[in-house]
Amino acid sequence: MSSAQLKRKWSLRTERVLRRVLQADPGQEYFVYVPSTGGHGAPLLVTVHGISRNAREQAKRFASYSEKFGVVLVSPHFPAERFGDYQRLGREGRGTRADVTLDSIVEEVAWLTGASATQIYLFGYSGGAQFVHRYAMAHPQQVAGVAVAGAGWYTFPDARQRFPYGIRRSKHLTSVRFDPEEFLRVPMTVFVGENDTTLEGLRQTERVNRQQGTTRVERAQNWVGAMREAAAAYGLDPLVSYEQLEGGAHSFEELMEHGQLGDRVFAALFGPPFIHAEGGGNGKQ
Repeated sequence: MSSAQLKRKWSLRTERVLRRVLQADPGQEYFVYVPSTGGHGAPLLVTVHGISRNAREQAKRFASYSEKFGVVLVSPHFPAERFGDYQRLGREGRGTRADVTLDSIVEEVAWLTGASATQIYLFGYSGGAQFVHRYAMAHPQQVAGVAVAGAGWYTFPDARQRFPYGIRRSKHLTSVRFDPEEFLRVPMTVFVGENDTTLEGLRQTERVNRQQGTTRVERAQNWVGAMREAAAAYGLDPLVSYEQLEGGAHSFEELMEHGQLGDRVFAALFGPPFIHAEGGGNGKQ
């Protein structure tokens, strides 16, 4: 590696949400936050927006938590004109592959910050929650832990149903193979606001309603139950859990401000926060 490359590596400014474009694809933007302790060896959390595409807002709202926990935060932006099917990873003929794009962003951020990206942590809200749980099911060896909130519907661990309803291989996503014995080993926490029962903006088909229920609360509970039953069938400890957020409806802003979503997500993924010790070091509380 040249001296110029060495100088550039691990050089992102800390304590500020930065907008960047992917070097390999200048049309692809993402937001990144590096805590004051720096990124070298830090965990890496990817947070994924819903259809409102509020990537910057997610990065800003989670930045204080990233600082507190010593985590490098990445928030990709998946514009609708390129990623019309990002919630389902990006099936052939329906848009750019969002999972492949995310891998490129993670690789770049790890190079720029020194963050640990062998396994990443993931959070997604609404449409982003759809993408995140499907990414973890498709690429479980790359994922250390998952938290999702307010997903509209889910991919069930059912080999009889073709993706995205189940894990049977799809001709529109031929490079992805779902292995329950792998993805059932990924810790996942599913959050839903207790008042998130509106049908507005929610996928409503006879097939989805019959398989999963009619509200986000019902669908989350049914999916968690199916994942736990599948784990038991494979002789694995069930690592998928359900948590309801008091008073919350379907609003990321409301859940962050009044539903303790940020606290609950980071506690589920990372446990007790890092605290800064005198002299610039840090250790676990």
